[in-house]
Amino acid sequence: MSGTPGDTAPRAPATSASTDPRPATPAAAAPVPGRVVVVGAGPTGLLLAGDLATAGVPVTLLERRPRGISNLSRAFVLHARALEQLDARGLADGLEAAGTALDRLRLFAGLALSLRDLPSRFRHVLVLPQYEVEKALERRAAEAGADLRYETEVAGLAQDADGVTVEARGPGGRREALRAVYAVGTDGLHSTVRKAVGLPFPGRSVIRSLLLADVRLAEEPEEVLTANAVGDVFALIAPFGDGYYRVMGWHRGRDLPDGASLDLDELREITRQALGRDYGMHDPRWMSRFHSDERQAPAYRVGRVFLAGDAAHIHSPAGGQGMNTGLQDAANLGWKLAQVLGGHAPEALLGTYESERHPVGRSVLRSSGGLVRLAMAKRPWTRALRAAVAASLNAVPPVRRRAVGQVTGIGYRYAAPRGSHRLVGTRVPDVALAGGGRLYEALRGGRFVLITPEAYEVRRDRAARLTGVRWASGRRTAVLVRPDGYVAWAADSAGPAALEAAVAAHVG
Repeated sequence: MSGTPGDTAPRAPATSASTDPRPATPAAAAPVPGRVVVVGAGPTGLLLAGDLATAGVPVTLLERRPRGISNLSRAFVLHARALEQLDARGLADGLEAAGTALDRLRLFAGLALSLRDLPSRFRHVLVLPQYEVEKALERRAAEAGADLRYETEVAGLAQDADGVTVEARGPGGRREALRAVYAVGTDGLHSTVRKAVGLPFPGRSVIRSLLLADVRLAEEPEEVLTANAVGDVFALIAPFGDGYYRVMGWHRGRDLPDGASLDLDELREITRQALGRDYGMHDPRWMSRFHSDERQAPAYRVGRVFLAGDAAHIHSPAGGQGMNTGLQDAANLGWKLAQVLGGHAPEALLGTYESERHPVGRSVLRSSGGLVRLAMAKRPWTRALRAAVAASLNAVPPVRRRAVGQVTGIGYRYAAPRGSHRLVGTRVPDVALAGGGRLYEALRGGRFVLITPEAYEVRRDRAARLTGVRWASGRRTAVLVRPDGYVAWAADSAGPAALEAAVAAHVG
């Protein structure tokens, strides 16, 4: 566990909200032992539900959409850190086979970040529609035993000192009061859960009248992910893999409301201006106009209710960081809930979710916002700044490494308690282990992994939560890796007593 122990999140002994005038169904007398209710079946909610179910935590996931109906996602890329998290769940290789890997990420004209030197197994960005990620995560959650309820929405939420009551309204208007120990809102920009606990969502719209369309193209683009900004226009083209392409376009001078009419000629014109041609787009199966916000909740927790993903933070699409940040929120929160509900860690561990993830969300908000402002630069001095940024990123290795680490997610580390080893809080790459294994395979099942120079015998009562392995190299440092792939504890030399004390403190 890294970060300063203790729960500093706002506390609310009781909160409630209702979206239905009818009286609520009476709540159960006590929470289902250990149950967590997750609201929202996007990538964040599905990864979290799968992690909890894998750990043996009873979890119910509620989603308004019917099963199999996609969110018409705007997300199209998986970055290295998200792929590492999916690898720790046995999903990355299958997704890699379904997508297209690019070893560079074009942010705007003159700036394309090379990913060839990433200290990761995944030295690329994977172009893959969000719904493919959701399918893989849904299968995993269902196979692990998660209770997935589609066509079910939250009609009310209340919490008290002992638990949370979520009033669910299912198919045909059937109502049920679900009693749980904790609830997590992963229900997006207009989060019902966030509103229920009274958290504001401060921020603003940074781009209005963005156009989206799924179309066929007469000409195949030269690059898998095609994007550019010229003057007052921006356009992006990405493949679905089924013959259709997602096209995004924006024109600075056309600030229209989301409900304004849209035809394909408008998008063709923007694409021609930004990319030089429209690739013969035709046969749209879906078109929409929307706006892009930058917002972050001031807290990720109120009492027994947590927020994650777009319910907690939402960013501009620049850099493709939104879905990736949400997946990492879920990876951080899931093992902590499992540890606390399993009686292996104090409740204070849950306080580190906000202290670790809120700063990351704030950083992503700033970096993605900065990218979109540079891409949309209009005045001469802002265009000069864009040119200077591109030049420094292309020419100065430390600056480039920092930018790549931020966009891909591998460069973040969590604050460590004072006096900790220098490695505590850092992300661990997929290191080789004795016997031919690798770390992210050992992390599967939501386990801690203790890497030592000599063999460490794991006690039987910890076997479901801890794997002991040895370095493939002659390294002498002992490292205890959390289930989310960050260092919980490390020592340059540690005897049996020190190892046992570290395992007891973190694994329980």
